[in-house]
Amino acid sequence: MPLSNIRIVLVETSHPGNIGAAARAMKNMGLAHLVLVRPALFPHADATARASGADDLLGAAKVCDSLEEALSGCGFVVGTTARARSLPWPQVDPRACAQRLMAESAAHPVAVLFGRERTGLSNRELEHCHLAVHIPTDTDYSSLNLAAAVQVIAYELRMALAEPPTAPEAAPDPEDQPADAEAMGLFYRHLEQVLVEVEFLDPEEPKRLMRRLKRLFGRARPEVRELNILRGILTAVQRRVRR
Repeated sequence: MPLSNIRIVLVETSHPGNIGAAARAMKNMGLAHLVLVRPALFPHADATARASGADDLLGAAKVCDSLEEALSGCGFVVGTTARARSLPWPQVDPRACAQRLMAESAAHPVAVLFGRERTGLSNRELEHCHLAVHIPTDTDYSSLNLAAAVQVIAYELRMALAEPPTAPEAAPDPEDQPADAEAMGLFYRHLEQVLVEVEFLDPEEPKRLMRRLKRLFGRARPEVRELNILRGILTAVQRRVRR
């Protein structure tokens, strides 16, 4: 199934009714994988009531303690955002987002992140994403309900089924595939550690260095083999510094 590799991830949802409404929006469009990161209340009767028949999605929803756990195994991640960021992230509209997700999902699991009802995704959470998607709204009233945002993205994914883009050919060697979110997270921690050790990064005043580097590597999308080379270089630097 073309949509079976797509996860909808809701981060710290405060109202359980929004979880149920999001599940209903997903089921309307054929999406089935709902992941919840630290929901305030779940399971809950309000979620079941608002699901209106999508109880199976609620029952199968995965509840995670961290975003890293929710994204485990994903090779491509998109984060929704309604506001401008001080450090802009590569951004697309919902239609282009859906086409890209459909193409990527042919090769590996992908995820779409939705943030908190009031504040959305934090900058740190957006750092896990390769792209940001913005739903255009009227400037006089731009606030979208969480479930409505899920519905827009789910609808565009459904429409992308009609004319699916050419899927990238799966590489015969797993090491030639783009590194997944978990591997990139380990690399970023390793990179930050080395930058501190060589005194290029001041941990007391990091500013935006790591965020800019994450944006850079997010655009580059290194393959598993390439990431192993980079980590080998970092390890060699550490050996030299620690002598």
